[in-house]
Amino acid sequence: MATAVFFHAHPDDEAIATGGTMLLGAQRGHRIVLVCATDGGAGEAPPEAIPPGETLADVRARELQAAADVLGVSRLEFLGYGDSGMEGEATNEDPECFWQASIDEAAERLATILRDEDAQLITFYDPIGGYNHPDHVQVHRVGKRAAGLAGVPRCFESTMNREQMKRFADDPAWTEMAGDDAMTEDELAAEQREFLEADLGTPAADITHAIDVSSVIDVKRKAMAAHSSQITDDSIFLKLPEDAFVEAFGLEWFVEHGAERSGEPYQSDIFDRLS
Repeated sequence: MATAVFFHAHPDDEAIATGGTMLLGAQRGHRIVLVCATDGGAGEAPPEAIPPGETLADVRARELQAAADVLGVSRLEFLGYGDSGMEGEATNEDPECFWQASIDEAAERLATILRDEDAQLITFYDPIGGYNHPDHVQVHRVGKRAAGLAGVPRCFESTMNREQMKRFADDPAWTEMAGDDAMTEDELAAEQREFLEADLGTPAADITHAIDVSSVIDVKRKAMAAHSSQITDDSIFLKLPEDAFVEAFGLEWFVEHGAERSGEPYQSDIFDRLS
C-alpha cells in the first residue's frame, strides 16, 4: 500500500476538510500521514478549556493527536511554526508565525517528511486557502513547493465547493442554524450578505473530485468533536441534526493537479491510482 500525506494549517482543519477521506484511505490499507503547519496557539478558546500551567497550543496538540487516532493516522508531525491568526491581525507580523516563514525553508521541512515516507500523494489547500486565512494560503504555497522538491506524483488541493457554500448562506434554515443567538437580525443579515459576496473555495466547474464520506460520517463527527477547545458542544458543527451534518460535511472536495477534466460528474476516489 502507498503513503498519502495530508498537509493542514491548524489542529481541527484536518477533521473538517479531509477527515473522511483520510479514514477511508486508512481503511483501505494506505499509510496516512498528517502534517500540521502550526500549533494553533492563536485560536480562541474558553478559559476553562486550558488547564493551569498549559497553553492553548498544548491543548490543541493533544486534541489533534486524539483526532488523528480516530481517523487512522499512522504518523502525526508538526512543521514547527506559530499560528499566524486571522487575516489582518497583529499576529500576522510575528516573525515566528507560519505566514512570515520562508517558503523555501518551510517547503524543505515538509519535503524531508515526504521523502522519508516516499509519499505518493499529498493534499494541501487551494490558492486562497479556502477563505484567505494567511496560514491556509501559506499551506498552498509550501505544499506545492514541497511536492515538487520531493517529486510527489499526485497532488490534490483540498477545497470548498463555492456554489454549495453560497447555497448554504442563502438558505434561511441554514442561516438560522449558523446564527449567533447574541446577534440581531440586522447583524445576521449583514453577515449573510458578506458571506454571499465572498468568493470562497473553488468554483464547482473547476473541482475534479468529490469524495462521499457519508459512510464514515459518524467517525468524522467524532474527530471534529475531539477538538473541543475549538468545536464546542454548542457550535454549529456539532448541533446540526444528522441529515444536515451529512449535507454539510458528507462530501469532501479536491482539485487534482494535472487532471484532464474537471466539473461534474466528479471523480470519487483520490486513492484510485495508488498501488
